[in-house]
Amino acid sequence: MNKVTAVVLTAIAVLFAGCGAPAGNAPAKNTTTNASKPAAAPTADSLIALERQANEAYFEGDAKFFESMLSDKFVTLGPGGSRMDKAATMNMIGGVRCDIKDGWKLDEVNLSPIDADTYILNYKGTFDGNCTVDGKTEKAPSPIRSTTVWVRSDDKWVAAFHGKNQIIDLNAAASPPAQSGLVQKSPVKDKNAVSNAMPSNPAGEDPVTDTLVTIERSVWEAWKATDAAKLEELTNKDLSFVDIFGNVTSTKADTIKLWSEHKCEVKSVSVTDGVRISLSPTVSILTFRGNAEGICYGQAMGGPIYGTSLYINSGDAWKLAFTMNSP
Repeated sequence: MNKVTAVVLTAIAVLFAGCGAPAGNAPAKNTTTNASKPAAAPTADSLIALERQANEAYFEGDAKFFESMLSDKFVTLGPGGSRMDKAATMNMIGGVRCDIKDGWKLDEVNLSPIDADTYILNYKGTFDGNCTVDGKTEKAPSPIRSTTVWVRSDDKWVAAFHGKNQIIDLNAAASPPAQSGLVQKSPVKDKNAVSNAMPSNPAGEDPVTDTLVTIERSVWEAWKATDAAKLEELTNKDLSFVDIFGNVTSTKADTIKLWSEHKCEVKSVSVTDGVRISLSPTVSILTFRGNAEGICYGQAMGGPIYGTSLYINSGDAWKLAFTMNSP
């Protein structure tokens, strides 16, 4: 991997805008009634059209638009890793006003199925303009890499998670960071521990959450050891990853190659503050705080990294299907 360079990321972005399954775990039942037909499988075109509408509503501060678009279990991470649920997100959007020039676009679209009821959409957003949030006006970060987890809700698809990182040209910035694949040196200083502002399952209070935190920690330890075989074992057949610089790997082969071929000297890793959002009996989102100590490209690694991972249980064990690092 070529030597790369560090940057300061803007915190405000265009926000749309045991190790086995517990006894009795089974695929979610179809709860649709005669009054509503199951939603057809989504296409990249249909979901990116919804993302465009969401961005337009965000520009106008139209929080009402998101009432039907966001799942009641929706989660996103705010500054410093703070968790935001549906109500908090809508409240934030209501205070936003953006002046974005025509010509903004969403491209580099990739849609990945996790199961019949869960899909991950990644795309690049390019914008030119300003946004005012909480009375402060700043240039809209651009380009950004956005990810949305879409889940089936009777006859429609709703968003259960949305995250975004500004895309950074690492070769064009000023000084080299510690960058190593799964974890990079965070440009944001350490803040308070991740807060929990929604009903959820924190580690220590829920056995499935504890299981997922253990697996997440094992993934980080396998990354530390550059153990491709272990990473293969711990991850789902469909695996994707977004790093804090907006880089994305959309296949399992590319992701494991990235994680297992770094040349850093990693001394220790940690995963703490795990909180689980259950989307169904077999699919869960885990938000957490991660850290790694070591040296990359002559620099000390730092953190924290705030992570969001999607896990699926296909019958024998929970496996990592997607993870996103946020500074």
